[in-house]
This record gives sequence, structure tokens and C-alpha cells, in this order.
Amino acid sequence: MADILIGIDSGTSVIKAVAFDLAGRQLAAASVPNAYATGADGSATQSLARTWQDCVLALRGLGEKLPDLAARTAAVAVTAQGDGTWLAGKANAPVGDAWLWLDARAAPTVERLAAGPANRARFEATGTGLNTCQQGTQMAHMDRFAPELLDAAEVVLHCKDWLYLNLTGVRATDPSEASFTFGNFRTRQYDALVIEALGLTHRRHLLPEIIDGTRTTHPLSASAAQATGLLAGTPVSLGYVDMAMTAFGAGVHTGEPAACSIIGSTGVHLRSTDVAGVHLNAEGTGYVIALPIPGVVTQVQTNMAATLNIDWALRLAADLMSDLGSPIRQADLVARIDGWLAEARPGALLYHPYISDAGERGPFVNAHARASFVGLSSATRFADLMRAVVEGLGMATRDCYAAMGALPDELRLTGGAARSAGLRAVLAAAVKAPVRVSSRQEAGAAAAAMMAAVAVGVYPTMEACVAEWVTPLLGPAEPPNPDLARTYDQLYPSYQMARQALAPVWTGLAALREKEGAK
Repeated sequence: MADILIGIDSGTSVIKAVAFDLAGRQLAAASVPNAYATGADGSATQSLARTWQDCVLALRGLGEKLPDLAARTAAVAVTAQGDGTWLAGKANAPVGDAWLWLDARAAPTVERLAAGPANRARFEATGTGLNTCQQGTQMAHMDRFAPELLDAAEVVLHCKDWLYLNLTGVRATDPSEASFTFGNFRTRQYDALVIEALGLTHRRHLLPEIIDGTRTTHPLSASAAQATGLLAGTPVSLGYVDMAMTAFGAGVHTGEPAACSIIGSTGVHLRSTDVAGVHLNAEGTGYVIALPIPGVVTQVQTNMAATLNIDWALRLAADLMSDLGSPIRQADLVARIDGWLAEARPGALLYHPYISDAGERGPFVNAHARASFVGLSSATRFADLMRAVVEGLGMATRDCYAAMGALPDELRLTGGAARSAGLRAVLAAAVKAPVRVSSRQEAGAAAAAMMAAVAVGVYPTMEACVAEWVTPLLGPAEPPNPDLARTYDQLYPSYQMARQALAPVWTGLAALREKEGAK
């Protein structure tokens, strides 16, 4: 009896294959570490061939944990890291390595396109600001500086699309990534105006067919079946982009508009709304990403770095202790975070959490943005620094939601950092809303599997599936501390003013780095 749904989630760090029963209970998971390369030129690339092989290994690993997995699998679904550019050519062979969302080489092209006369119209159609992560800007950069890559390609894909191609032999993409990159969020189709604004009309033939994985599946190919150990002909569903899938699995839409923040290495902040409720800000930043429910989208703002800031602070402490002859693992310090938060006074310092070498993309785009403390004194201790770092994540979260309109009435959380009671309290007070944590372990893979469940008729609609797979896993509401919320109300204007005032400083420092690097 086919009683298992498999969700594949190919992230930046790991590729996971997760098995669920038809009611949404997670049965087993297998993962393989991801591998990518970075360069001094801002490049971040990943092997297409290895990505497929790692996906095969994850599925094989899942088969070792579940007896008769092949015969029991009703459907497979795939989601993956978003943005980036994955090129396939003749016989679906890779054209070089993929440019990942982390790749910063397109920064000058972003500046050129953003200053163009058609950029606002492009933003009004896509709801999405330009940044170096995106396939559209990366293709525009390739078209000018490495046209041989696009000349050799027959199709341009995203990560999940590449895996879908290997699973089924079908070249396709989904409505979410297609519309926020090259289309219109209202129609979920490609838009000629957007493609022209990116200067890519002559490359239009590279864009694949758009399919919706809640309605369309393709059979697992014989070659993929032989590689993975699954049965040829098993239905395969193409999920939406991982940001939307993770938020969907964690409760961004449970029948009423809601908000969800994914607090991982990066910070992803989403609010669900119908198309009419989309707020397009004057700055032209953020994303509008379709959900697998007709007429419902998420508005999204993304911080390049969230818990990466905490990792940096913990690494400083671990390095110092090691230098003093008392080595300790960075991971062992995680348990101390809530204690440090309790020791320090709220709002004593400002911290801007722009620790990524790629700068920031939400709610503003600046590749030169860098992290900073404001307000240090001789009385500052490490606990104060740690609290400021966590509060910086809270301020950045508020900054992102403010750019999308009104602050949320309730915030759902997912990601490893959501286990910290101290961090949850900071986030609740920063956005002045109760928080609820989803206990779903693999929200992205689960949401992809949900799409497959609807596609093969296990559930009649996505809403019916949400009622069983998502809503029951939301924890109790944790209201914000009113005193802390007042403190952050007073802190937030200074946070905004400081980051705006620092922009020319970031530019100057970047010029100095470039000059020194040239030597």
C-alpha cells in the first residue's frame, strides 16, 4: 500500500529527503551535506552534477531507514534554495557550475538596472526588488560579461527545477520563482515588460514552462528510479521555492492572514495576503512570492544574516578562551545565550546585524552594508554585546515587517533559533505581537509533500491539508512583554537613523577594501 509521501528539500547547507505518512506525521529523514565554493571575486558556485548525486544519496539513505520505501511511496515532491542560476544545455548536461543566491558578482548590474527607466514598472509587476541573488540580474550580468554561458544553455533553471529535471526529464519551473523573477504576481505568468526591463528579451527562449505542483505531476523516470531505488512512474510534484514552502509548513497561512519569520542563518520574514493586500513600498525592495493557494501570496523581506550574527559573537568568545588556554567549542556556548540576555539591560546598545560579506538586501539593498555596534562604553560587558546582537535581530525583523505595511497581529516562528525563549521574547516585543512556534521539524519538505498530497488526491485542497498538517503543530501564543515593547519602540527610530547615516561610511570602507585588495 502506498502510504508515504517524500519531500526533498535541497538547502544551502544540506540536502534532505523526508518521509511523511498521509496524515503528515514525519516518519524518517536522511540528509547529505551540501557543498559549494566561494571566490574572492564574490562568486558562490555549486556543481549541478554533485547536487543531483547528493539528492540520490539522501533518497537512498531514506530507503535504508524505511522498509519497502519504493513500494510504499505515493508521491515525491521537491523544493530547494531559491534564486541563483542553474544552466542546462544539450542532453540536459550542466553548463558550468550554478551561480548561487550567495553570489555577489552581479552587484554592478543590479546598480545599472535599478537606475534604469523601466525598473519601477518591473517592480510593480513582480513585487520584487533587484538584488544580486536573483536569476534575472545574474543572467543580465552573464549576458554582458560571460555570454558564452547563456549561448551554450538550452534552459535556465533554479535548484529545485534542476532536481525535477533529473527526477522526471521535464524542464519546468514553478509559479513562485517564475513570477517574482520574470513575471507578474497577479497572473503567476511571465511578463514581457519584466523580461525587457532586465534586457533579456533575446534570452526569453531559455525560460522553462511554468507548472503548478498541486495540479500537475510527472512520473519518475526509469533512469532516476534506477539511481534512487524508487519505482519508475511514481508521481513527482514540483514544489514552490523553499522560503515559501518553509513558511507555509510553519503556518504563514492557516486560513487567515498571518506572518512567519524563519530565523536561521539568514532571516526570512513573510506575511500572507491576498493579491489586493500587497503593499509595494517606495524603496522598491522585498519579494512577492506566490503560495500554492489561488490568489494568495506572501510579501517577503530577507536579512542576509540572522543567526550568523550570533555565530560570530560566540566564535569571538570561543577564540578568546582558546587563546587563554581554556578551549571551548562554539556550540557549547549556545546554552549560555539566554543567561547572557537575562544579565544585560535591554536597549543599552544598538547593533546592526549586517555581518554577511554580501551586505544587506532587506528591507534595503546595499552590498557594502556591514555590522556595527553603537553606544559602547567602558561599562560594556560581553553579555551586553550578546544582548545587543539578539536585539539587532529583533530590530531587523521589525524593519522588514514595517517595509511591508502594518506590523503583524501574530508572528509564527520556525528555525533553530526559535528554541531560545530569550530570542522569542525579543522578537515578540520588537514587533509588538504574540509569537507562536511551529513544532514541525522539516517545514519546507513537509509543505512540498503537502503539494504532492493534493496533486495525487490524498486531500481535496491545500486548505484541507493545512488543517491536518500545519495548524495542530502551532504552539501556544507567547505575548510580548509590554515594558520591553515600549523600550524597543523608543529604540527603533535610532536603529533606523543610524543605519541610514552609516550608508556613506559603508561606501567609503568598501572603496578602501577594494583599493587595498588591488595592491
